[in-house]
Amino acid sequence: MKIKLKRVYEPYTEADGVRVLVDRLWPRGIKKEDQRIDKWFKDVAPSNELRKWYNHDPEKFEAFNQKYRTEIEGAKALDKLVDYIRQHKTVTLVFSSKEPKLNNAVVLSKIIEEHIA
Repeated sequence: MKIKLKRVYEPYTEADGVRVLVDRLWPRGIKKEDQRIDKWFKDVAPSNELRKWYNHDPEKFEAFNQKYRTEIEGAKALDKLVDYIRQHKTVTLVFSSKEPKLNNAVVLSKIIEEHIA
């Protein structure tokens, strides 16, 4: 099983496998019918309060990482996502953040890998 990460604004490729949107809000400027999203797991995204607090501030990323882990661990939505991912060979977690290495999808992919291992 392989988990990849990709911005929603990047074009779909066959190598993406199943594409899962992991943002709470639908990405700006993207029409649902124009995007290849197989499943939207908005309930695994950070809460609105945490998302607004973090505001993609690189200096807050480590604290965001811990707060998000605390928020998501034990959530039924995480269990559903892990079960869904186990059914597929390749899954791409799709996100809208401009920051490719400091976003919720990065944290979530590590959490998922820990649950699957």
